[in-house]
Amino acid sequence: MKIWMKFLLGALLGMGLGFLLPHDNENIRNVFVWLEALSIRVGRYTLAPMLIFSLTIALYELQQDGQFWKLFFSSFLVMIGSGIFVIAAGIIVTLTFPPDRIPILVEEQLEAVSLYLPESVMELFPSNVFSALINEGVFLLPMAVAVFFFAIGLSYDRNYTKPVIALVDALSRIFYHVASFFSEILGLLIIALSAYWAIQYQEVLQTTMFRDIIVLLGLLSGILGFIILPLFLFFLKPKTNPLVAVYGSLGPALAAFFSGDINFTLPVMLRHAKENLGARRRSNTVTVTLFAVFGRAGSAMVATVAFIVIIRSYSSLGITLTDVFSIGIRALLISFALFQHPGNGAYTALAILSLGYGRGFEAGYLILKPLAFYLIAVGTFLDVMIMSFASYALAKTSGFQAEKSLRHFI
Repeated sequence: MKIWMKFLLGALLGMGLGFLLPHDNENIRNVFVWLEALSIRVGRYTLAPMLIFSLTIALYELQQDGQFWKLFFSSFLVMIGSGIFVIAAGIIVTLTFPPDRIPILVEEQLEAVSLYLPESVMELFPSNVFSALINEGVFLLPMAVAVFFFAIGLSYDRNYTKPVIALVDALSRIFYHVASFFSEILGLLIIALSAYWAIQYQEVLQTTMFRDIIVLLGLLSGILGFIILPLFLFFLKPKTNPLVAVYGSLGPALAAFFSGDINFTLPVMLRHAKENLGARRRSNTVTVTLFAVFGRAGSAMVATVAFIVIIRSYSSLGITLTDVFSIGIRALLISFALFQHPGNGAYTALAILSLGYGRGFEAGYLILKPLAFYLIAVGTFLDVMIMSFASYALAKTSGFQAEKSLRHFI
């Protein structure tokens, strides 16, 4: 059975279970909170070793080919372009089809939300480089920086480094197959994740105040992820069938939506990029890592839409063109700074937009706190779809991609 079918079956079973269970039972809720945390840990379990060794050998091979900096800067250009496009699309659609105002609930205490930028810079260079490689697997950037310098060291003198290169290559392949085994059983974890998702959704269904924004974000992300963004692949040469790329990305899309966690989805994404989309290791490992760390345009777009809805709910004065540009630019910048938030990107981005905007909107994000799980799910889904199509396009334009037959897709 294809992986995406396992994920879909697990999601349907889990959602059926979640809708049958009472959402207001505290004991049931606590059990699924625990199951969700356990599932996320299991999904991340093989990420660090696979990424360390695969990224090392990928960076080494790219440096030997003289292709690293070209791929690096091309990835960032795609990030900027995709970020501008999806955030602008979100703004235009929200202003054209504005959802109903959301009643302002009783104001809660402001939460401590931050991008942790000064701390993040400090963590890039710990006192012991091994600390960057051995961590909780949440913040991937220090690991990637350490691996980059290690890969440079492998280029020193092949007479000395050849045995190490062979070992790293072997370990990369070993942990890839270990991660492949885990991706085969993630369908079971999706049952728990989707059941908890459905339990939370039941609560939202008790009120109609969030109905419009749920429909807007669902339709917008679905159209962007499955129709509009794949159409950009038509510009690739030789000619590309976008439907193949969409079909090859269904597994990561389902994992991203129900987990809401980029790091949970990465092992699945890396495997699909190679075995479905035909992107070679030296390309997809680098591009997927870069987009996971810096390319969170989907989460930023969801936060932008939600923040515009909040402004309209708080104020009868509307939103000016200057405000629109300001919000869009800040959202784009935030999309590059969510590397410390693999599991709550969209809601964190919304909180940062609210706190930074001021003018009495500092607590605005709290009115959407009951909907945080949905914002995170939709944002992560779109992050992963952008990541998938970008990795495919960059591999193809760099000569690191081979077409795969549909019958061989996993």
